[in-house]
Amino acid sequence: MKPVKKAVITAAGRGTRQYPATSVMQKEMLPLVDRDGLTKPVIQIIAEEALDAGVEQICIVVSPGDEHQFRQYFRAMEKDLLPAFAGKEWAIQESAKLGRMQAAMHFAVQESPQGYGHAVFQAAQFVGDDPFLLLLGDHIYISGEPERCAQQLIHAYQRAGSQAVSAVKATPAGLLHLFGAMRGAPLNDGSRLHRVELIQEKPSVDFARRNLVTPGLPPNQYLCHFGMHVFPPRLMEILGRNIRDNLRENNEIQLTSAQEMLRQESSDYTCFEVLGERYDTGIPFGLMETQIALALAGVHRQQIVESLARLLTQQLVSVKKQ
Repeated sequence: MKPVKKAVITAAGRGTRQYPATSVMQKEMLPLVDRDGLTKPVIQIIAEEALDAGVEQICIVVSPGDEHQFRQYFRAMEKDLLPAFAGKEWAIQESAKLGRMQAAMHFAVQESPQGYGHAVFQAAQFVGDDPFLLLLGDHIYISGEPERCAQQLIHAYQRAGSQAVSAVKATPAGLLHLFGAMRGAPLNDGSRLHRVELIQEKPSVDFARRNLVTPGLPPNQYLCHFGMHVFPPRLMEILGRNIRDNLRENNEIQLTSAQEMLRQESSDYTCFEVLGERYDTGIPFGLMETQIALALAGVHRQQIVESLARLLTQQLVSVKKQ
């Protein structure tokens, strides 16, 4: 089994739900204060998730004309800026990190928005004959363990020895309209791994109750996509065939359809329950929630807890006065 040294991050969405900010920047460039207390765009936090998991090369799938802004960001600062940062060693170190990340960056362009599967396929040449980690460009992952979420997934892939492993999380039925879902057969070895028996994109609750119940989960909970996968290069072949044959759902080339085809080819498809949370920065509430979650998991935890307690107290007092 080849090690996972490549990652694909999809960042070709137009970010309409984050307008008007996205009229001047991609939604993946919206800034957040990370766990280390440094302000970074969303895409850097996600790229660091991949690099910390052992990935060495990253391909970002972008819309036409967007590559330049990403390239402008992922680079060390120009020498003429160094005097302005005199005495700020942390900034010099971060600049050097960006320079190292620049060396790992590749780009692929999705010329027109034709679905998530179509976007992933644009990185086929980059992937070549290697397995790859796939991450969403607008999701932040916060681990509940010392290992980051992508590290957990790659280690699960290595243990499982299967061709594909999708990260999943037990999710209430009321949220099924937001995620792809799977029926799993637990391996019963304490690994949180399941053999995947069916994959369905955003199923109805009725469909899930009939077809997607996984043994061992609480009632009305289902294994839903966490937003990261390890796939074999065979997935790109399936996506290419679907594009050629114009196999669409809701007028789009879907990734979930290709996943189900991959599963049907072999029983060698597993999913892994990650210990962590996923946060969607592509919507205003999600961006706010992500920032709070990062703050509570980071170096400023004590200050943010005190600040939230003060704000909540003020809200309670205000409500009582009404």
